[in-house]
Amino acid sequence: MNVLIVGGTGFVGTALTEALVARGHDAAVLSRDPADADLPADVERVAGDVTDYDSIAGAFDGRDAVVNLVALSPLFTPPGGEATHRRVHVGGTENVARAAEAHGVRKLVQLSALGADPDGPTAYIRAKGEAERVVRDSDLDWVVVRPSVVFGDGGEFLSFARTLTTPYLTALPGGGKTRFQPIWIGDLAPILADAAEDDRHVGRTYEIGGPEVLTLADVARQIYRAEGKPLVVLPVPMALARVGLTVGGSLPGFPMGPDQYRSLRFDNTVADNGAEAFGREPADLRTLSAYLSEVRER
Repeated sequence: MNVLIVGGTGFVGTALTEALVARGHDAAVLSRDPADADLPADVERVAGDVTDYDSIAGAFDGRDAVVNLVALSPLFTPPGGEATHRRVHVGGTENVARAAEAHGVRKLVQLSALGADPDGPTAYIRAKGEAERVVRDSDLDWVVVRPSVVFGDGGEFLSFARTLTTPYLTALPGGGKTRFQPIWIGDLAPILADAAEDDRHVGRTYEIGGPEVLTLADVARQIYRAEGKPLVVLPVPMALARVGLTVGGSLPGFPMGPDQYRSLRFDNTVADNGAEAFGREPADLRTLSAYLSEVRER
């Protein structure tokens, strides 16, 4: 199978590319600057920007499947705010679907997000929901995968948790009670590869989480415990956090804003773990604590 990974030089993309190559597939990656990416030597690299249809269209010729991974981070407010989310997530997905249809690609796997909803509470969630609608309205065989937060070497979730906290004593909005279901990149990448390979998943939307539900405070404690540092969490009232992030979001260069506050008001967990549909028992997936222990021992 010949697979094009759009956004293939990022954290998820490099892991997926390696998984597809290991299975014997031909893989090509498309990104704005793929030249220096750490990828297997025989992987084709194509430069293009999903917001510019003409720059990406030719990359879809001769592909059997496309995996669309292009995304802005929900953890930081991009310049331009909601307009930027719409331009990249919605406009970019429209261009990917259009190019796939024009070049006879059969299948599109869309990496979305838990809670994706055109009427959702944050710009990121709304844009992801609209992008899903683009995929479902296309003429392609589609699969939508909605993971919880993803961790692993090169991922941003753990580094983001560090930016919010300090060892020994730290303050977190609402005491860090927002719940997540972190999944290791080494477990997610094979699931995405399966979605591209197996037609039994066509027309399905899967919510994917890891083996355990952790609060933001739990995550912070595990990070510092792995370094031998205890952590006491002090709660910041959510109303105060809203004011602080709203004011901060108006300052040039401040990466967070009211959307990040709103994102902390709803959990990032799954009701039914779609990992089972891919033959993975949730209890057998890698835990965050096991990963952190392995990192510590390197």
